[in-house]
Amino acid sequence: MKKFLDKDFILETDTAKKLYHEFAADLPIIDYHCHISPQEIAEDKQFENMTQIWLNGDHYKWRALRANGITENKITGDASDWEKFENWSATVPYTLRNPLYHWTHLELKKPFGIDKILSPSSAKEIWDACNEKLNTPAYSCKSLIRKANVEVIGTTDDPADSLEYHKIIKDSGFETKVVPSWRPDKAMAVDNATEYNNYINMLATAAEMEINSFADLLSALQKRHDFFAEMGCKASDHGLEQFFATEYTNEEAAEIFAKIRKNADLNAEEVLKFKSAMLYEFAVLDHSKNWVQQYHVGVIRNNNTGMFDKIGADAGFDSIADKLVANDMSKFLNRLATEEKLTKTILYNLNPAHNEVYATMIGNFQDGITAGKIQWGAGWWFLDQKDGMEKQMNTLSNLGLLSRFVGMLTDSRSFLSYSRHEYFRRILCNLIGNDVEKGLIPYNEELLKEVVQGICYYNAKKYFNF
Repeated sequence: MKKFLDKDFILETDTAKKLYHEFAADLPIIDYHCHISPQEIAEDKQFENMTQIWLNGDHYKWRALRANGITENKITGDASDWEKFENWSATVPYTLRNPLYHWTHLELKKPFGIDKILSPSSAKEIWDACNEKLNTPAYSCKSLIRKANVEVIGTTDDPADSLEYHKIIKDSGFETKVVPSWRPDKAMAVDNATEYNNYINMLATAAEMEINSFADLLSALQKRHDFFAEMGCKASDHGLEQFFATEYTNEEAAEIFAKIRKNADLNAEEVLKFKSAMLYEFAVLDHSKNWVQQYHVGVIRNNNTGMFDKIGADAGFDSIADKLVANDMSKFLNRLATEEKLTKTILYNLNPAHNEVYATMIGNFQDGITAGKIQWGAGWWFLDQKDGMEKQMNTLSNLGLLSRFVGMLTDSRSFLSYSRHEYFRRILCNLIGNDVEKGLIPYNEELLKEVVQGICYYNAKKYFNF
């Protein structure tokens, strides 16, 4: 019987072990997309206890807690931090075969050095041991980033954001590069006129100009896009339920914007046309600076409206959408490619039924110049677990070039999530190592090293020009 979480965790063959331990394990991390707070990095925040750093804001864990019958007061409510941790400890044993079980124990092992299994009987001991370390400078935000050997962090930032904390981080001389990523979703979110106009007013303030017309809106976004570039931004990111590629004219887009600025609600066709216009304009901006554009597609958000009203968004009430994606995605990418305005692009799908759709779509728009220009991104959200990542890499191998893949990202709000890179690297090395041992690919050490290290580190470093 193999021991749980030993040094060869997930690694099933001698070749897999060699690939991981000799070629992958010690590489730096490029976490090119995440949601951690630049303010917490800038202030080098010290978390008081494990609930604050580990449970607060983690909707993965919140969903598991609810499924285990834990009341909301002890998840997101005003229960004490110890009570929340205690209830998580009681839930962990029931997460067997859920990726949370692996992530939980990987995150205790690194950086805390704890090999014990979290359960009600070990909860207090682990709570005390971790909290003792968290209350030392060696476990501040910057120290945790250093311990994880993180070379680059790409945060997620709104065009109206001042980026003041990115400047503080840069001026501090912090050795990890922390760069903003452009997330302009709110600039196209015209489903609610009042909310949209409130946002446009914020954007106008940030851009130091009035926004009274569609042309003004594009000018304001251009100014902020330029500012983000000055601050080191190299990528955009978009969170979409679907791609938007409805036919429109610029005159129609201007009329729709004028209508909503009068606080009038739009009809369904107007919403689709305006979102299509904005998605295109965003892509043109990114192409002008050779940024990487990322599209996270396929989530249906805030399904439980009662809980949304109580505790807001990003609280664990989102799920996989099942809208058809191929036609609009193709139409959107084809327009950009035809106009020679398609920049480097990463597509992430949330619905596993669309794996082959995405894996074949990227092959339609490679330019024959930039290797891996159009990427199918790593397993995301509900798919960033062992099974989901294996399926993504197997499908990419079958229909594209796994060797050009830019690899893993945390997509996390936690400073303890860097172990997801270790998890990914072990899974990758196990897949390739097992193929070698089965005689499906040759044992060419130089080639295997190049492929593994490329996927784990070098491909992303080159792709994003870090």
